[in-house]
Amino acid sequence: RSDIPGRRVIDMLVELPFALPTAVVGIAMATLYATNGWIGGPLAWLGLHVAYTQAGIVLALMFIGLPFVVRTVAPVLRNLPRDVEEAAEVLGATRMQVVARVILPALYPALVTAFGMAFARGIGEYGSVIFIAGNQPFHTEIAPLLIVIRLQEYDTRGATLIGLALVLLSLLSLVIIGVVRRHLSHGRA
Repeated sequence: RSDIPGRRVIDMLVELPFALPTAVVGIAMATLYATNGWIGGPLAWLGLHVAYTQAGIVLALMFIGLPFVVRTVAPVLRNLPRDVEEAAEVLGATRMQVVARVILPALYPALVTAFGMAFARGIGEYGSVIFIAGNQPFHTEIAPLLIVIRLQEYDTRGATLIGLALVLLSLLSLVIIGVVRRHLSHGRA
């Protein structure tokens, strides 16, 4: 909400997943989070492995979904009236109570939309995930890779069915977002 030093840099970093080619993101993440990488090395020493695991897939999807979340939630948070928070504090609410009972309920529709948009975007993500996933069958294999494999085998019907399933899943998630948002806005009215 406040104007902090370096805000333009933070905005630029949030937009980074939109600006970079997804394959570059995937290669960079796989390099950084590999057991001999700058981040993956110390994590491996602690017993945490990211590259070529499901955790790596989640991390890549979080990175590419970040702009959707920030750009959806930030304006709502910025426009939230401070007087409601101040009134809650004057009435004796602790900071955690203000967050739980005043701020979060106002953010629910934006959070649902942000999560849904990031999820719908991540369903078909290929470039950023393919390199960090490791593509181990039945463990870290991703659906877009299965489409590519089917196409390389000249199985266009199989590739089309997988693609159709991804499109329907994305569409279903967007419909659910709409229903939940409508429910949340009627509940608050």
